[in-house]
Amino acid sequence: MTTLLRVGEQTDILGESPLWHEIEQALYWVDIRRPALRRFDYASGRIDTWTLPDLVGCIALCDDGRLLVALTERIAAFDPATGSLATIATPPTHIPGHRFNDGRCDRQGRFWVGTMHNITRAPEGVLYRLDHRRQLAAMHSGVCIPNSLAWSPDGRTMYFADSLLYTIFAYDFDPISGGMSGKRVFATSQAPAFPDGSTVDAEGYLWNAEFNGWRVVRYAPDGRIDRIIEVPTHRPTCCAFGGPNLDILYITTASQQMSADELERQPLAGGLLAVDVGVCGLVESRFLDSRTASAE
Repeated sequence: MTTLLRVGEQTDILGESPLWHEIEQALYWVDIRRPALRRFDYASGRIDTWTLPDLVGCIALCDDGRLLVALTERIAAFDPATGSLATIATPPTHIPGHRFNDGRCDRQGRFWVGTMHNITRAPEGVLYRLDHRRQLAAMHSGVCIPNSLAWSPDGRTMYFADSLLYTIFAYDFDPISGGMSGKRVFATSQAPAFPDGSTVDAEGYLWNAEFNGWRVVRYAPDGRIDRIIEVPTHRPTCCAFGGPNLDILYITTASQQMSADELERQPLAGGLLAVDVGVCGLVESRFLDSRTASAE
């Protein structure tokens, strides 16, 4: 039986977007609803928290040591040392009630992030690509809840889910142009469980957290279920590999909209969980900012 351990004593409302920083030997993640950015130092066990000014959908590592944070209406660079935020990009069109959600950098250092209607979940969201020149391009529209952004180890297969379709899609990905094509069904889930955040391991298998599903699923490159990790709370949200050897799977979870009875029966809801799954992950790609490089 796989043993999951709780990391720290904090309880997230909606934990998301865990990222391992291999240089700092630390895990960063967000609580979308608090809203906050958190950092777990592996060696000391210390957890630091920064309060953010808006809802924060996701984060990414930057090549200059800062973090990209996708706030409600803008993408900004956050400096943990000073707490400063510098706007990098904003969507070309402001749509009331919308916010950024899931995001990740591709293997070439472009940042991909999706938007969604924060209340209605109407199919109005957009998947954007932020390139090295800070140009934000719309790549896909009509999205309800963007999730599961990930890339195969060679960067030639892209994964993306619209959670309310209960489907993870795979695309052929052009590493040079950053184009996506050949959309196909990769995996599906059974309602009420839907695909939330994902990560890819060194063997090219996709790990997906099933929100409302009590589990994290490992999918083979052909889409078959290879393994299931049962989670002691029904809303795991995302997962990432970390630890000195990249062999610990960290799982963020949610406690929002749970009754007092549910919270009593699920004491790990909102906790950051860790489990040894016997495989290793990949170093997280960083956002490559040509403007920063040219200024140095």
